[in-house]
Formats: sequence, C-alpha cells, structure tokens
Amino acid sequence: MDAQPEQLSFEAALARLEEIVRLLERGEAPLDQSIDLYQEGDRLKRLCEARLKSAQARIDAIALGPDGQPKGMAPFDER
Repeated sequence: MDAQPEQLSFEAALARLEEIVRLLERGEAPLDQSIDLYQEGDRLKRLCEARLKSAQARIDAIALGPDGQPKGMAPFDER
C-alpha cells in the first residue's frame, strides 16, 4: 500500500481492508506476506472503527428541538 492508513479516506481504508480479507481467505500468500497483510488489516480495522466512532459522536451531538428538527450542534467530548 502506497499511502499511510491515516491518509486514506474511510471508504478507501475499508476497500483496502476488504481486499486484504479476500487475499487472506484465499490462503495463497506466503506466511511472511500473510503476517504483513494481517498487521496492515488490523491497523486499517482500528482506523475505520475510530472514524466510525468519531462520526457517531458528531451525529449524537446534533441537538433536536421540541419539534424534532435539528436546532444546532451540542458540544461533545471527543476522547
């Protein structure tokens, strides 16, 4: 992979993770390459999970008014 995982969009990281899973499931890669692919996949998985968590926090921060319509953003603690 040319780009660092952190530089990939969520969609690109997920596509690469899916590609890695397919490669590992075929079982055709030599052991050392399989280990490298697994490590890359683990980094991508953690990156995707973090981005999803961040997106969920942003969604959760949308404040709704009494009519159920968004009225703005509420501050949230991004940890």
